[in-house]
Amino acid sequence: MSRIHARFLLVALTLWSVVAVVQAAETRIRAVRLWPASEYTRVTFEAHETIQSSLFSVPNPDRLVLDLDGVTATQPLEQMAASLSPDDPYLRRIRVGRFKPGVVRVVFDLKVPVKASTALLEPVGEYGYRLILDIYPAVATPDPLAPLLDKARLQVDNQAPVPAAPPATVAAETAVPPPAESSASPPQAPVSMASSGSRRPLLIAVDAGHGGEDPGAHGEGGTHEKNVTLAIARRLKAAIDAQPGLSAVLIRDGDYFIPLQERTAKAHHLHADLFVSVHADAYINQDARGSSVFALSEKGATSVAARWIARHENDADLIGGVTIQPHQAYLAQTLFDLSQTATINDSLKMARSVLGQLDQINVLHRGFVEQAGFAVLKSPDIPSILVETAFITNPEEERHLNDPAYQEKLAQAITHGLQDYLRKSSAWTHLSGTTAATVAATP
Repeated sequence: MSRIHARFLLVALTLWSVVAVVQAAETRIRAVRLWPASEYTRVTFEAHETIQSSLFSVPNPDRLVLDLDGVTATQPLEQMAASLSPDDPYLRRIRVGRFKPGVVRVVFDLKVPVKASTALLEPVGEYGYRLILDIYPAVATPDPLAPLLDKARLQVDNQAPVPAAPPATVAAETAVPPPAESSASPPQAPVSMASSGSRRPLLIAVDAGHGGEDPGAHGEGGTHEKNVTLAIARRLKAAIDAQPGLSAVLIRDGDYFIPLQERTAKAHHLHADLFVSVHADAYINQDARGSSVFALSEKGATSVAARWIARHENDADLIGGVTIQPHQAYLAQTLFDLSQTATINDSLKMARSVLGQLDQINVLHRGFVEQAGFAVLKSPDIPSILVETAFITNPEEERHLNDPAYQEKLAQAITHGLQDYLRKSSAWTHLSGTTAATVAATP
């Protein structure tokens, strides 16, 4: 072999080695997911390796440009344009292509001006590295729940105002009382909120657990918790709205992620009087079954199982993808310390009433209300409970959770439990201090 041929071969081998190293270092996007919602749209890129990116905007027409560095084009990237919903409030079209060697460019044609940000999430649960792109309107739009709040504020009962009942002391409950009425007939307790001679419905915030990037638990049959919780929450809202003097609002009404702290913030923004978070339990043992109701604890969990469930539910922020700023956490803890004790006492009473009603349609996992440090229940002035409707990891209960008739039974039972709680609280004061709530119980 001549020297020229040897040099040529050496150069070729060197170039081949460099190309091989570059190709090996390229990140392969294994999944792309789009989560459109009225509040914001999230785009998620997932890979086994870390993802490098840069984001900038281009005007006239408005576009977002996301450059993925060191990424090789994959089928999920090539197909993401086809997964865009025409109903997405912000994105009109998505274009993907190789911009230059080692860079894949994703161009988002926009319907309206937006502001956007990216964040890289570390692997957690079943997910690898995730680059999330969150797209918000450039100009703040009215809260989509605001019209519901306005309707509740303006709704005035045509009947004569209900006189306030004299204060009554409700005896402390140490165990779940026997249900006084069957689940087929709700407690006869018209509820009204009096303010300056007019009344508005008492507003209940209904929170469907998980959503979007956070599927929650899943059953052997493939059921995701986020789907059944939304189905039950919608039925619960309808059941509450059908009761005189009560109105409900959904914190999440679609398949998208809401951080736990923001769920509570939404309830406060709407001046909700009660907060109910709907979930479907999970455990490593498929034999575990039954319904449970939880309230917040100031002093730790009431059992090892309660602590495990709270930790599992609180992981929703990590799985869904959120960065909590230290000062926000500090503020939340300060509010918690100021007025949480009284709210927990009301939450326990509400939880016992709901648990008593659930006992009529399903076995109870435990015969009493449990407590733990659920992040979504940390509202300083809104009585809040978390309902684990059934075990999604139990095959029989998974089938029940997918049954519309059973979902309706759950919704009715929770509604009757809320009514029972309000009926027993004959002089219930709204904690904001702006409105007095009075429950008129039938003789």
